[in-house]
Amino acid sequence: MARLFGTNGVRGVVNRDFTVELAQGLAAAAGSVLGKEVAVGRDARTSSPMVRDAVVSGLLSVGCNVHDMGVVPTPALQYMVKSLGLDGGVMVTASHNPPQFNGVKVVAADGVEISRATEDRIEGLHFKGGPEPAPWNMVGAVREHDILEPYIGAVVSRVDHGLIASRGLKVALDTGNGVSCLVAPLVASRLGAGVYTVNAELDGGFPGRGSEPTPENLDALRDLIGATGADLGIGFDGDGDRSIIMDEKGEAVWGDKSLSLIADWYLGRHAGETVVTSISTSKGLEDVVNRHGGRVHWVRVGSVDVSRAMVEHGYLLGGEENGGIMYGPHHPVRDGAMIMALLLQILADTRRPLSELIAEQPIYSKAKDKVDCPDELKEEVLRRLPGLVEGLDVDTMDGVKVTYGDGSWILIRPSGTEPVCRLYAEARDRETVMGIIGEYKDRLGKLIAGLQ
Repeated sequence: MARLFGTNGVRGVVNRDFTVELAQGLAAAAGSVLGKEVAVGRDARTSSPMVRDAVVSGLLSVGCNVHDMGVVPTPALQYMVKSLGLDGGVMVTASHNPPQFNGVKVVAADGVEISRATEDRIEGLHFKGGPEPAPWNMVGAVREHDILEPYIGAVVSRVDHGLIASRGLKVALDTGNGVSCLVAPLVASRLGAGVYTVNAELDGGFPGRGSEPTPENLDALRDLIGATGADLGIGFDGDGDRSIIMDEKGEAVWGDKSLSLIADWYLGRHAGETVVTSISTSKGLEDVVNRHGGRVHWVRVGSVDVSRAMVEHGYLLGGEENGGIMYGPHHPVRDGAMIMALLLQILADTRRPLSELIAEQPIYSKAKDKVDCPDELKEEVLRRLPGLVEGLDVDTMDGVKVTYGDGSWILIRPSGTEPVCRLYAEARDRETVMGIIGEYKDRLGKLIAGLQ
């Protein structure tokens, strides 16, 4: 049985891998597992209205009442599921994937994406033909909600509005034609910051720069920072749960450096606490956490695993190396708008430029790469990965991670969202990290080619 859920929800190319029938069937199975009161939201992708209707149809068919949240960021739907006391939610989105993709993220009653065990239950039910449909007189009803205002208010309430407003900070935002344009500018404005935007119109084709913010495609944000003298720049992904930060000089900040900065600030006020992160995150985070007497709780790659560990153990800060950060005092899920508010808080607290704060974080050289790998080969590739590093001491929590005596490391794992295998590497200098990732990219490519 093929696995539908990847690292973060179910995704695929619309009308090819991810069909209306699949969306409807998954929604029916999810509704029968979650409970009777289920929220539905969608991003601004061209296909999202179609997929949203299929999801609503599936939920209604098994007797669920649908709470329609409309076009919203994923973290807004997640927050409101818990706030409204619903049984769960289904978000129609493919997050950072290109515009031809769509998918669903399923949310539990606590407002956090469902556990891997619940994913298995939903998949199992779906592959067995789905749940029994409800009798005609037990079909569910739809109720519409306007949730953006309470969500924005909740984010703003988590930081010191008066202090931030008094500093006269300016923020440049590239919302990437995604749903963050509905909330991020309003959050920043209500915190008293000067707000400048680019790619701030909803467009499901993501014409401005593509749905995934990367240092290479944020030239418009860089230019906006230079033109406005902004203290902070942020580029958001398609569904608003993840972001990339730029300092006042237009330099992009790796996601785990922004996590280190926030951890440094947070643990300075809550020494000794635990921070949750995936095994692809920089060792620099561990350096920062240790300095404050805390510890790092390592998990598999995927926001689901980070958030679920936070909920299970009561930890209040987590994140990933890709720019997703979970701030537990608000809600233990990735939330780009919440992180923007925290960064404004940090700038207001310290009265220092962001570039200086980032420069104080531990310095490691990182590199990422990927090798094409058909989904049907991933299981066999995963089985054979330890052979690539035979004789070395490795961590097989998620793929294989090799750590060398000098602290440098490489992680190789099949992607849960795209037909590729990913490589992450880190070392003290650029030459070493590029040598490591080049060597293993070649090994991995030969392994995959040999299986085709």
